[in-house]
Amino acid sequence: MSDEPNIALLIDADNASPDHLDEVLLVLGELGTINIRRAYGNWQKPALKGWGNLTMEHSILPVQQFDVVKGKSATDMRMVIDAMDLLHRERVQGFGIMSSDSDFLPLVQRIRENGIIVYGFGTQKAPISFQNACHRFIHLDRPPETISEHEATQEPAADGEVDPQLIILLGEAWKASKRNADGYASLGEIGQRAKQVSSFSVRNYGFRSLSDLIRSLPEFDVKETSGAGLLAKRLR
Repeated sequence: MSDEPNIALLIDADNASPDHLDEVLLVLGELGTINIRRAYGNWQKPALKGWGNLTMEHSILPVQQFDVVKGKSATDMRMVIDAMDLLHRERVQGFGIMSSDSDFLPLVQRIRENGIIVYGFGTQKAPISFQNACHRFIHLDRPPETISEHEATQEPAADGEVDPQLIILLGEAWKASKRNADGYASLGEIGQRAKQVSSFSVRNYGFRSLSDLIRSLPEFDVKETSGAGLLAKRLR
């Protein structure tokens, strides 16, 4: 029997594109083994045809939910009920919610109250309150830069502009971290503290690692040490 954490991926097929499923599985897999995979929707709708083959290919259970009232989907409610069942049976140690719908904000907040990690996967248009409620929220409509394993990018975020809130977030995380006499803090600790106060993810800024991201910011200096790993310091 595997000792890896049991992870559940719940997909709002009515409100999520199947184009990024591989990316979702790859990212969510860092939490453990995704044993529970369910996609919810009214499968009679032609719009869900794209999910059809993927449910078989990736062993995803398609959960049928008819539209009780015309123009309104009951998919969200069915997803929430199933998530609460899994939560109270203590069957899972991590959740992935694939949707951009703000209706799932209370669910994410409830999962976090139980001390369980929850990742969100959606678009940049997802309400910021929903994004921030997740431990991590991955923007599926903004893929990371293509970088080889041995080449670190020195370019800023994918759109060429630095989000001022990113500088503030990383600066506050640096100030809250343990610093040496020269003002440098562990890059790992900075990253961990940043994740505690937002849905911070380097992928959302076009990078694969925090070191690549922070090296691209002139407000920070990064240096390598033999014993303490990578260190970073806020310059301005």
